[in-house]
Amino acid sequence: MRLRAYHDRFDCERFGVEVDDGLVTGRALERHGRLGRGASTHLGITSWLRYEDDWQRRLDRGARRAMRRGSKAIPIGDRRPAAAIPGPGKIVCVGLNYREHVAEGGRKAPTRPLLFGKFANAVVADGEAVIRPPGTRALDLEVELGVVIGRRARRIPAALAMDHVAGYVVVNDISARDWQGTPQALAPGESGDGQWLRAKGSDTFLPMGPVMVTPDEVDPRDGLRLRSWRITPDGIEHPMQDGTTADLVWDIPTLIAFISNAITLEPGDVIATGTPSGVGVFREPPVFLEPGDRVRCEIEGIGTVENPIVEAEATA
Repeated sequence: MRLRAYHDRFDCERFGVEVDDGLVTGRALERHGRLGRGASTHLGITSWLRYEDDWQRRLDRGARRAMRRGSKAIPIGDRRPAAAIPGPGKIVCVGLNYREHVAEGGRKAPTRPLLFGKFANAVVADGEAVIRPPGTRALDLEVELGVVIGRRARRIPAALAMDHVAGYVVVNDISARDWQGTPQALAPGESGDGQWLRAKGSDTFLPMGPVMVTPDEVDPRDGLRLRSWRITPDGIEHPMQDGTTADLVWDIPTLIAFISNAITLEPGDVIATGTPSGVGVFREPPVFLEPGDRVRCEIEGIGTVENPIVEAEATA
């Protein structure tokens, strides 16, 4: 199943179900799909994950019923996208989790998953601006597979971890490499401050696509292709990253087991699982995102997220 978040005609955020390249809207699901009591599509995907274990069956049944009762799937482009999970309770990110990305930076892989966090303030939707804050000049992109938690996970063994996954989303882990302290991003005499939270958790630093795909649709073990592009103001698309989830150091069950051993994961939490090689900071010379650029991230079987880069002063 493919769930898509969008803004309705009244600019309210809702979600619907994709069917045959069209969208069965939240209104159709509620009126003609007879979803009955429970979470409204106005309350977002997370509310359904928290509602009951058979949320997927109910939505699938509702979409089929709505179509039988005369609802038409509208063109997907008729609605402005929203972030699939607009306000995650937790965003747990994993660093250095693709072998080729570890190698391109000349480093050794950590002996255990390297975790850091972002907050909901970082989430923006497809088409919304990534704002370069004052004081950084080295923004970089990182296409990542986001794992959406569907059931509470506390000290879950890897063998049971996938029972707690609701689906997958496309995210872009925007990073201020100079603030992060990456040597290749620093001018002579600069040291950076090494604060990953500021470098990766600033406002708008986690663009998220509108689609959440359930695990029966895609399987990262198959080697899903991840790609990213920097699109300059002249419209030229510059390929950046091109990798697959087959290159993961730690797979998703291992990550959930490791994280949930210390951090309880709740429905709607997101794990950003790391990025493949090809980021800008490790190119020769380094390539950074500039105001006027656009950046697009794509994951096979899920979709894309594309955002303009804007200087902070332009949004004041």
